[in-house]
Amino acid sequence: MIRIEYDIRQNKSPFLATAIHNGHDVDEEVEKYFVIDEFARLREEDPFTGFLAKISQNYMIVHTSRFQTDLNRSREGALYRNPEQAWGLDVWKADTPVSLLNQLLNHYDHFYKQLGLFLKGLIQSSGYLIIYDFHSYNYMRIDGVKADPAQNPEINVGTGSLNRNLWGPVVESFCDALRRFDYFGRKLDVRENIKFRGGYLSRWIHEHFPDRTCVLAIELKKFFMDEWNGAVDVLQLYELRKAFLSTLPAILRQAERIGKERFPAFSGEKLNPSEGTGLNK
Repeated sequence: MIRIEYDIRQNKSPFLATAIHNGHDVDEEVEKYFVIDEFARLREEDPFTGFLAKISQNYMIVHTSRFQTDLNRSREGALYRNPEQAWGLDVWKADTPVSLLNQLLNHYDHFYKQLGLFLKGLIQSSGYLIIYDFHSYNYMRIDGVKADPAQNPEINVGTGSLNRNLWGPVVESFCDALRRFDYFGRKLDVRENIKFRGGYLSRWIHEHFPDRTCVLAIELKKFFMDEWNGAVDVLQLYELRKAFLSTLPAILRQAERIGKERFPAFSGEKLNPSEGTGLNK
């Protein structure tokens, strides 16, 4: 049975972490229509982001590959039907049934419907929600040749769709905490909106739950692993997890202050349907 596989954990906390490009799994019925091989898929996926997402009591970790359905793109771009959508890679065979592609898009719609319900439940509990949306990106498109560090920060924080007038203190606290973290005797290169401004997931959440949500689209340069063979430096990965954990006290303090000022009765407050349930798209 074709479906999008993901794990959800839900607790009463105003903090959520997601890893929607973590997955590598592809349904057998889908894979037989692939031109792309497993190795090429892995290189463009975001392995180990699910491990980082588990810093939160609330998380959503997707196990299905973005090559089956990309949940961080709009519905029109969720299936890589031409190489321009997939870094020059051919993904689907020419004889792929339209019925199969439509089925995948139906699962995409169902995912976003379930996401809307999930987020609504979390927001009704706290009144607002801070989300770390974990991703990673390649920076050695030619094997052994590193891209210009000036345009490729180790941690890119995407806030392009965020209401920064409201949530700016959370963004700044997050970046400051990461920059202060002692990463093997040095500081991490953390910058905002240099390489990426955030994908469809963050835009969708901000659109459907305006002001109530603060999504930080976190893009990690794959400096902690070999992007060509997929091998990870375990020590670096665990240290990155510590770095992200170190940001939580400051960002949650800022979020609580903003929540109390902006949403005075935020504890247990019912979400006004006019603010969006995520079920209309």
